[in-house]
Amino acid sequence: MDKVHVFNAGPCLLPQVVYDKAIEAIKDFKGTGVSLLSISHRTKEWEATMDETRALWKELLNIPDDYEVVFLGGGASLQFLYVAMNYLEKKAAYLETGVWAKKALKEAAGIGNAYAIASSADKNFSYIPKGYEIPKDLDYLHITTNNTIYGTEIKEDYDCPVPLIADMSSDILSRPVDVSKYELIYGGAQKNAGPAGVIFAIIKKDSLGKVSRYIPTMLDYRTHIDKGSMFNTPPVFSIYVMNETLKWVKSLGGVEAIHKIDVRKAETLYAEIDRNSLFRGTAVKEDRSIMNVCFVMAEGKEELADEFMAFAKGRGMIGIKGHRSVGGFRASLYNACTQEDVEALVKAMQDFENLKK
Repeated sequence: MDKVHVFNAGPCLLPQVVYDKAIEAIKDFKGTGVSLLSISHRTKEWEATMDETRALWKELLNIPDDYEVVFLGGGASLQFLYVAMNYLEKKAAYLETGVWAKKALKEAAGIGNAYAIASSADKNFSYIPKGYEIPKDLDYLHITTNNTIYGTEIKEDYDCPVPLIADMSSDILSRPVDVSKYELIYGGAQKNAGPAGVIFAIIKKDSLGKVSRYIPTMLDYRTHIDKGSMFNTPPVFSIYVMNETLKWVKSLGGVEAIHKIDVRKAETLYAEIDRNSLFRGTAVKEDRSIMNVCFVMAEGKEELADEFMAFAKGRGMIGIKGHRSVGGFRASLYNACTQEDVEALVKAMQDFENLKK
């Protein structure tokens, strides 16, 4: 095997330059003589890194001045609770497009009146629901823009008559986003923005402070805005790697340039899935994710699944097994995945097809 091609759904592949910078910082953070893993978050060197990371987010996504960016631990799953604690007063609706959307709704329903406004569960979450009516009296509508397990994606910024909140864990930084259409955008970093261990939250500041309940200090977004994401010790290593990842995105020409690269990768793989007699896609074409490409063996070829998995692994393919809840295959084409990686997978699929003729 000459090279491995990493398609893990998360933690994801990161650019080599980011790994290299992290290794250097672990040895000596910014010439301090102290490892990144031991640096105090109260030093001027670290505070400069926090400020720079926040500024990079604002630049790359053209975030308006009335928004703030915070970095927290706990993963996006803890943000499900943050959202409800900070925004749910009377009633909230959730667009149910997969496992993570259902989990977000469950947390909100434990706090107050929250329900699924529409769902694609009837067809195993293979599409994005459309044509539903949004009541004007909602505190917010929550959407999950990319569904990693099922390979569907919301590819536009909705014009929503109520406050819109989005979990963008797995497609942030893959396309330009009109942040002004959202009250809150949040997500785990471990897809396109860095390693596991830190979340980003892009918050419209005047959207906070409107619920009557007591919000525990650590679950109040205002706490972390006021303290610059350092109310308690932040996940220093993860934020540093996020910083270097954002610099890499900027070096390629920003999110607009990354989007073109990502679209080309996805189109290359989907074209082979549609052409190859041994495979078929699982998401409806109009809603196919450019981040997570899900597919299975074609009808009547299901018995070849294990054989193809072994064949692809022998060609250096890592992480293409589908989620345990749905099976099949999944190739995650996050930003650091290259066109070369995708073409290697396509070649493996073609060679396997020829082998079975």
